[in-house]
Amino acid sequence: MAKILVTGASGNVGAAVVRALTEAGVEHRTADRHVPAGTTDAVAFHFTDPSTWSAAFEGVESLFLVRPPAIGNVRRDLLPAVAAARDAGVRHVVFLSLQGAEKNKVVPHAKVESWLRSSGMTWTFVRASFFHQNLSTTHVSDIRDRDEILMPAGHGATAFVDAEDVGAVAAAALTDPSAHADRAWTVTGPRALTYDQIAAILTDELGRPVRYRRAGILRYARHARRVLGMPWGMVVVTTAIYSTARLGMAAGLTEEARTVLGREPIDFAAFAHRERAAWLPSR
Repeated sequence: MAKILVTGASGNVGAAVVRALTEAGVEHRTADRHVPAGTTDAVAFHFTDPSTWSAAFEGVESLFLVRPPAIGNVRRDLLPAVAAARDAGVRHVVFLSLQGAEKNKVVPHAKVESWLRSSGMTWTFVRASFFHQNLSTTHVSDIRDRDEILMPAGHGATAFVDAEDVGAVAAAALTDPSAHADRAWTVTGPRALTYDQIAAILTDELGRPVRYRRAGILRYARHARRVLGMPWGMVVVTTAIYSTARLGMAAGLTEEARTVLGREPIDFAAFAHRERAAWLPSR
């Protein structure tokens, strides 16, 4: 029975955690809402369905915890499941958090961090800066179909990070809990970039002009909801994230990816080259 359970394994970071654990030869299993018949390394699990908790947490000692974007009320819809994990014997939780969550009480990550600190379990907070992958997933249609990036980030710079690096840091904490117990790692890429710079990198990579359109909060919220199809909870969280960039609070870089991984973090230009197919127009 695997002692490591990975939630959110179908997401960008969760999938990166799984890849890192697999490459290291570390036994683990994943938790998902829908598990194909005959699957032996995955278990059915949902944060709001207590009937799935017991089997998911059986034999587990370390848990990779991801808050699903649709869950806004973490006290009601996420923390009871984590409490059940503790009661089932989980000793260590690696939580995918957010850069600056300790200062930004608006985001739900702050509530999860606070609860884990007093949970009786050891914990590792992997506080990620803004993911490269958000531009190839959440905002992909803006770039692919409209050659633009529309955000309320003003002229502020953001310390972008690749989900592969975040997943690798989380995997390190899962495989060696004692070395990462009760530590918060803020994981960033190698440089902070404005969205004008991001647009310029994409322009060079794709060979067509991509522009950054600075938007106000209300305009962005309407666009995110109506055009990008975000649920309201995600609109609120992303608006808060981009507002920190606009206020000059998202550019902080750290050496912590290098410290944990022993290598340079992935730069946005390298990511854009690797994932360029995401932004190519459909034929």
